[in-house]
Amino acid sequence: MICVLLVAGHGTLLESEIKNEATGLYSHLVGIPKALLPGVGGKKILDFWWEVVNIRQLFSDVYLVTNADKYKYYERWATANDFPVENIINDGSTTSQTQLGAVADLELVIRSKRFNDDVMVVAGDMLCEDLNFDIAEVLKFFKFKKGELAIYYEMEEGEKTESRGIVEVCPLTHRITKFYEKPSSEVTESRLASVVFYCFQNKTLPTLGEYLKMHLLVEDRRLGKYMEWLINKTGITVFGMKLPTGFQLIGQVDLSEYKKWLACYSSKQHGIAAKSITCRSYARIGIMGNPSDGFYGKTIAMTISNFWADAMIFESKKVVLIPHPLNDPTEFGSLQDLHRISRKEGYLGGLRLLQATCKKFYQYCSEQGIALAKRNFTLKYDTNIPRQVGLAGSSAIVSATLKCLMKFYDLIDDDLPKPLRANFILNVETEELIITAGLQDRVVQVYEGLVYMDFNKELLEKQGYGSYVPMDISCAPHFWLAYMGDPSDSGKIHSNVRQRWLNGDSDVVAAMKTFAELTDLAKIAIESRNWSQLSELMNKNFELRRSIYTDACLGQGNLRMVELGRQFGSAVKLPGSGGAVIGLCLDPDNLVELKKAFQEAGFVICDVVPYGP
Repeated sequence: MICVLLVAGHGTLLESEIKNEATGLYSHLVGIPKALLPGVGGKKILDFWWEVVNIRQLFSDVYLVTNADKYKYYERWATANDFPVENIINDGSTTSQTQLGAVADLELVIRSKRFNDDVMVVAGDMLCEDLNFDIAEVLKFFKFKKGELAIYYEMEEGEKTESRGIVEVCPLTHRITKFYEKPSSEVTESRLASVVFYCFQNKTLPTLGEYLKMHLLVEDRRLGKYMEWLINKTGITVFGMKLPTGFQLIGQVDLSEYKKWLACYSSKQHGIAAKSITCRSYARIGIMGNPSDGFYGKTIAMTISNFWADAMIFESKKVVLIPHPLNDPTEFGSLQDLHRISRKEGYLGGLRLLQATCKKFYQYCSEQGIALAKRNFTLKYDTNIPRQVGLAGSSAIVSATLKCLMKFYDLIDDDLPKPLRANFILNVETEELIITAGLQDRVVQVYEGLVYMDFNKELLEKQGYGSYVPMDISCAPHFWLAYMGDPSDSGKIHSNVRQRWLNGDSDVVAAMKTFAELTDLAKIAIESRNWSQLSELMNKNFELRRSIYTDACLGQGNLRMVELGRQFGSAVKLPGSGGAVIGLCLDPDNLVELKKAFQEAGFVICDVVPYGP
């Protein structure tokens, strides 16, 4: 592949303001082209691009196109930076009146050097906001898509569409459906800006000459105009790849913007230490409808602030995943200690969740055309969610880790929307780690708060996710939560119900339909604060679950907690896969005695504290 760096512009606003600056502080920069102005640590803008593309494994040759007026500046830069002088192309122009235009400059290189390769073309006088930009990710996506490629980014609040090329991108195929060169804000609602950073297949390069024959005016020979024609008129497929961070010093910038850029990058480079990012996801309780989320049913669930999982990430030289001292033990006091810990907590801690999330995150970004910065990190986690009691501890770790990765690599919500984020978390567990799970926990941990969820089959197949409706968390009643201090593996509770459902077992199919009906009634009861009705529905939810899973699968510990709660007139049900119960006790005196009874029976009990966003 060939790389072409374009730096042939004339008479920039920045050069003019430097020349006329009154204080004389910038007099030593008069005449120096924008791409060679000094930046942070003495590095120039062009130095950044040369470091990025000077990789023999990626590019067979790199060319630089400039004009006759600035040629000597670039020749001097080339000799000082080991850039082949013979690869500097002089387009012969000396003023803005005689300039050729970027399309003609690109066509000049292709015609004069007679190469038959794919081409990446970049404006060499702009700068990627993230200096750790990884060019290999761009080329990988270009080869994967087998079409033309344009880089774009999400515009910041102060940027105006009139100064950028604006693209509309299909979120499913990543194909650019429309390209507008410097449109007014009324033309399109898109805030996705394309810069001069394109990859072209060799077979598409002849269109440059075709375009030049049809457009003789230099103002029409901008690459943005060419891309507008290529996408909107010819119908040639052009894909878009997003950079999570934007670009600086694009096109015509003034002295104040240059000084702002210097200050910004100076502060970044002189940062004292790598700043860590900590994200938290909360445990959840299933209030109604579970476990029908895995069977196209409906549920209501709520995040609680009693328990949570934290993930922390910070920049480092290598990617390092730190085992948790309690959850990922590698040392034991004795063989008996190893036996006790393994029997109680199993063999699989949280480290595998971190690794699987990172793997899936990279895969998602590669497939979605999101170019991640070339930055490594150290990642660790902590959690106080009791293990194996069905409070969504595993998905909380994955959710918190995903939040960290998104923040670390500057992804925004639109890059991974909430409904798809829940799918992502589920896929980490089901596809990467073969954990039996449903969507409910991941949805409520992504949306947070009190959430009504409809997993209708037709809806899931049509749009890839269900209907998720946040509810007013102030409507939530005063639940209590109890769990076993020494639970069995909660995964066993699923038994053979799924296989029976797949086989069309009429009892299971009818039960899942009834779960959904109970959920709709519970939504009405919660919104109207009809706690007696909700209590009745909670008990029905448990009995229905009991009827299809059987007592043997539910286990004596779960049944004992349910029976104990009911002795005090409380509604009781399982909030998850097993190991814990939630209850709703409407008599305050009974609630006091209920708590004592649970404690005396060896269970852990607490008041549920709802968590809302």
